[in-house]
Amino acid sequence: MVIRAFPTRRAPVGARAALCAGLSIALLSSPPAPARAQAAGASRPWHEGISEERKQRALEIFREARDLHRQMMLGEARAKYEEALAHWEHPDLRFYLGRVLKTMGLPLLAHENLRLALRWGPASLEPEDHAEARAMMRQLVERELAVLELRCDEPGAAVMLDGKPWFVGPGVEERFLMPGEHLISAKKDGYISLVATVTAYAGARASRVLSVDHVVTERLWPAWVPWAVVGAGAALVAVGGVLQWRSAERMDDLEQLRGSSCVSECELARRSAYSGARAEGHVAVGLFIAGGTTLAAGAALAYVNRLRSYRVDEKSGVKLEVVPVASDATAGLTARILF
Repeated sequence: MVIRAFPTRRAPVGARAALCAGLSIALLSSPPAPARAQAAGASRPWHEGISEERKQRALEIFREARDLHRQMMLGEARAKYEEALAHWEHPDLRFYLGRVLKTMGLPLLAHENLRLALRWGPASLEPEDHAEARAMMRQLVERELAVLELRCDEPGAAVMLDGKPWFVGPGVEERFLMPGEHLISAKKDGYISLVATVTAYAGARASRVLSVDHVVTERLWPAWVPWAVVGAGAALVAVGGVLQWRSAERMDDLEQLRGSSCVSECELARRSAYSGARAEGHVAVGLFIAGGTTLAAGAALAYVNRLRSYRVDEKSGVKLEVVPVASDATAGLTARILF
């Protein structure tokens, strides 16, 4: 890449003086350069709210960064450009920082800074710088960056990319990113979160549709069914208890009549009463067994009938399409990965 600010051949004295002073004029907002005033009334929003003191300080730091850049001390130059930007958000500073980042092999950061340098339109940079910035961005997109297009149709679903918040659905968003495997997810209360990966390739566009699966929480039967079984078991046990108590009472009464003077006449009646009391005792035991079994069955049903959650819809189909794409930054065939 040729860095136009540092010419490799000797220029006329007047030209070199103009080159050294060009950015100073732009940064200090003296009378604008002809290229900055191509259209009458062209606005320069990067000057709004910035004091002359901050502009002067940004210029001083820019000069230091330019010297470091000329010596190919790229890390130090980057730090100085960023320090200058902290004083003044100026498109020229973003442009120079984008150059350094591209040379350092940081295409994503370089593309973002070049984009910021151009966000105020063609008048924000000199025509040659504007053309160079667009050419660098196009080269980065075609050779070093990938594009991820993500669509989420679920309202209120929070979409994240590589663990960082991206946007809230519904919507379609597009982002430049480094080639490789990336983690995307969608989360929403009451839904099961979707987590998946997508592989992006340099110069290609990966498209994905995200959906979060609705969670249904329900029981196998109405909630009253197991408790009705438990109630029936408790009722059987209670009836068995009453019969057991009556049987015991009658047995006590028969023991008291055993020594009475009534012998022959009462013997048959006593035997009949004794048989009835024993029968009631047997029925009571049977009711205890049946009631206990029913209680256990009701408890088991209550456990089985507890609330359960499951997905209503599973959308995990994947298909790959190759479609033609043409824009000011990319052209040719693009891989579209549809999930």
